[in-house]
Amino acid sequence: MIRAIIKAVLILSILPFLLDAQTVLRNDLLKLEAQKRIEQMGQELLQKAGVRVYLIASNEHFEAGFNLVTYAKQYEANMSKPYVLFIFAPYATITEHSEMRGRVGIIPSSDEIKSLYDYDAVRDAAINIVAVKDSNTDEDKFNIGILQGYSELCDGIASSKDITLKTTIPNEMGIMLTILRVLVYAGTLALLWIFVFRSIWMRIKHGKQ
Repeated sequence: MIRAIIKAVLILSILPFLLDAQTVLRNDLLKLEAQKRIEQMGQELLQKAGVRVYLIASNEHFEAGFNLVTYAKQYEANMSKPYVLFIFAPYATITEHSEMRGRVGIIPSSDEIKSLYDYDAVRDAAINIVAVKDSNTDEDKFNIGILQGYSELCDGIASSKDITLKTTIPNEMGIMLTILRVLVYAGTLALLWIFVFRSIWMRIKHGKQ
């Protein structure tokens, strides 16, 4: 009797972890801390919005043109609708004639779910950090990219339902890129003013054609 009670207590104590772990269907890349953060974001979104976001973090070397939708079908039995499947495959070949690698797949369970997030924003959040040339290792970049992309996906779905999540991560890379774009545009306008529009304005001001 006592053994049965102890066994039941142990099962109940690890059940939340087992349920959370189902969020990550395949993990070849994530560190334990990153995986826990993914599980937290996924569970919060499920509780508040009723949508599951699954993750496949794969180190497989998919060939150019590899069909990620077909690949995802082998995991269908482990997914419950409504859902979005987020696939991060940094070693996948983009094109046969390019040395660049890395693909992101975002597969929704329906068109209705697809309308809840911005595909480009999620892809950029995941890929931009990986593309940056810095001192971080590929492993660290992959972990950050997965976290950022997954967070962007969860935030997008939550925002479309007027829900705020507490466990997601601010897209600092997106903010940086936005600032850089503003600076580039401002610099371009300044150059146009100095070399083109200012001379035209001066001619008009002084009555010259």
